[in-house]
Amino acid sequence: MTALAAALLPVLMLGIIQSAIAYHREGVALRENLGFAARRSATAALARTEAAEVLLTTLAPGAGFQCSQRLSQVSGRIPGYENLIRFGPDGRVVCAAASTPPDAQRAASAWFQRLASGDNLVVVAEPDVAYAQVPAVLMAVPSRDAAGRFDGALAAVIALSSLQPSTADPTLPRETAVALVDEFGRTISATDPHVLSGLPDNWRARAMKNGSLVWYADGPQGERRVFSAAPLVGDDVYVVISARSPGLLSWARLNPLTGIFFPLLTFVLALTTVTAVTERVVVRWIAYLQRIATLYARGRLSVRPVQAEQMPPEIRELASTLEEMAEAIVGRDASLRDSLAQKDALMREIHHRVKNNLQVISSLLNMQQRALSDPAARAAMSDTRQRITALALIYRALYQGPDLKKVDLRPFLEELTAQLVAGEMLHGPPVRTELRVDALVIDPDRLAPLALFAVEAITNAQKHAFAERGGTLTLHFTVDGAEATLEISDDGEAPEDALTASGVGRTLMTAFGRQLRGRTELVRNPDGGITARLIFPTLGAETPSPPADGNQAAA
Repeated sequence: MTALAAALLPVLMLGIIQSAIAYHREGVALRENLGFAARRSATAALARTEAAEVLLTTLAPGAGFQCSQRLSQVSGRIPGYENLIRFGPDGRVVCAAASTPPDAQRAASAWFQRLASGDNLVVVAEPDVAYAQVPAVLMAVPSRDAAGRFDGALAAVIALSSLQPSTADPTLPRETAVALVDEFGRTISATDPHVLSGLPDNWRARAMKNGSLVWYADGPQGERRVFSAAPLVGDDVYVVISARSPGLLSWARLNPLTGIFFPLLTFVLALTTVTAVTERVVVRWIAYLQRIATLYARGRLSVRPVQAEQMPPEIRELASTLEEMAEAIVGRDASLRDSLAQKDALMREIHHRVKNNLQVISSLLNMQQRALSDPAARAAMSDTRQRITALALIYRALYQGPDLKKVDLRPFLEELTAQLVAGEMLHGPPVRTELRVDALVIDPDRLAPLALFAVEAITNAQKHAFAERGGTLTLHFTVDGAEATLEISDDGEAPEDALTASGVGRTLMTAFGRQLRGRTELVRNPDGGITARLIFPTLGAETPSPPADGNQAAA
């Protein structure tokens, strides 16, 4: 999912860049449109004032008996003129197209005095009296007699609404507000006076110098707005146009498809489509093959990807390869099992033959023993034969057991003790045995010294403790955590030097203990006999679950 998003991220970035460029272009276009509208309004106002000047200059020589009638006809035919008035040199109304308010101080007013002083055109945004019922400006030119002396004034009253641009102009954005302000920034008229904010510093000089001025400011509700101002009538009246600035969010709402929404929608749709197709075509089949591989790892190699025919060709080849691998593993496992069975059978046969050879050697030694007359030689031969018998018993336990590498110690010690004791009971007093053996499975390399230690301990007991009157032989084998202990005890009367005497048997027992990385002890027990003890570590050995009755006794 993350990789797909990263792969489709350039699409989103390209859409965002295109949206940013479009947003910038629209902002530039808005500022240009407002500036053009302000300059168009100024140009139209200038044309109307120039037309008024020509009209007043034309009407001035013909003023006479029909003056009022002519002025009324002209104002009725040309829209935008609220009144046309002719004043005398004393400021009184000579004739007018409409009713004119009286003004006794007109001749002393500033604009009238400027005309009398020689100005050819005067435009007044706020005359001393209201010459119209709507906001208007007064434009006046001087009237002169034949001698060129000042003979009054001709004035045109022009409605401000005819000078300001229309909000219905298609080049202007929606919710555009238009206002006329005087040279001091005071509002003369406005379509929505609440949207006008304070004018920037030095706005008049900048507007006069460049023809128009554009700036940004906050509206009454905190919204960002763009403003444009341009001189309308000389340096007395200015037009101010305001529109909402296209912020990023508002612009995105106005342009939902070409703005931010369209790139985001494209990104989401592309990511969803690719994800769905990938899930349908790739991911679900990969997951299916993963489950098959998990079953193979658990050994269920007979399972086959039966849905492979519905997969795409590339994944179908992967499924076929996986199936071939499973078949190859099955064949190899069968071959390995056959080889292992052959090896197992061969090893059992080898152990069997080794056991038979040892028994043959034991039989030869027995025959040789019967032919000897020296008691010491006969005893030495008997000891050797018993050691060989123990080794033969190990090999028999290996080839008869379920595992060629492990031997269960409990039945082995029971059988070994029984054979050793039974062989001597044919020629000596009876010996009773007591065995208590904990369950332990060990390898043959550790079993051999353990068995030979038991042979030496039992043989010594038979020679010294049971030779005259028999007795009880006790064999205890206990496992305590990481250590195991083999104790072989007798209840006979041991000689005084039994613990200190050194012989071949004592030497062999010590060597067997060292071979097992353990230690041996020879102590006198409470019954008066001798206890031979072997303590060795059980690392690597296995402790099977003991049977219900762990203590066994044989007589």
